[in-house]
Amino acid sequence: MAAGSKIEELLWEQPAPARPSLSLPNIAQAAIAIADADGIEAVSMQRVAGDLGFTKMSLYRYVSSKADLVAVMIERAVGDPPDLSGIEGGWRPKLEELARLVAAVWARHPWLPWATLGDRMMGPREIGWTEAAVGALDGTGLTGGERLDAALLIFGHLRNTQSLATAGTQPWAEDRQAGPALAQILDRHANRFPSLVEALADVGDAPRDSGRSFGLTCVLDGLATRITTPRP
Repeated sequence: MAAGSKIEELLWEQPAPARPSLSLPNIAQAAIAIADADGIEAVSMQRVAGDLGFTKMSLYRYVSSKADLVAVMIERAVGDPPDLSGIEGGWRPKLEELARLVAAVWARHPWLPWATLGDRMMGPREIGWTEAAVGALDGTGLTGGERLDAALLIFGHLRNTQSLATAGTQPWAEDRQAGPALAQILDRHANRFPSLVEALADVGDAPRDSGRSFGLTCVLDGLATRITTPRP
């Protein structure tokens, strides 16, 4: 069997279960429940088997490794990709809705943004989300490469602002307030970081989203400019 063909079979062909009480969907759902509760690091073949009431060896009839298990988990957790064709107003409302839906899925499964990094086999559902992003830009005049890059920018921005713990390198909370330790440092060294001190004192009523809304607006504004600028 060629390299990668086993995981491709798992994601695309959905083999029928050998035992009615143990199936690939059941295995994936049990693993997802563990990841949702305790993080992806807590997922193991042993624990999933135990939660289902089977031996670890029973799982190997369906998935041969944790990597394969995670691939199946991703494909099930992302859910069906959205149909944006009914959204009126053109490409921008479609991408705004896509961003909202992606954020909702990632909020339900906080491990997903990081499990979906890297070069790996993807299933039809996951690919369908990228198809929706690229398809939203059909007819805009952007090249294929630009539409792909736009999708990458949007997913990357959403991933980078998914949580406070991973929102870039900002040392402040979602409400743009410095934590106690940082506040003390800035108070003692205000003359060294005047722009940062001034900005933190003037955050206003910015949404508590680690900059997600602002960043998405900037990305979409940039796309709008690109779309409407005449090409040489």
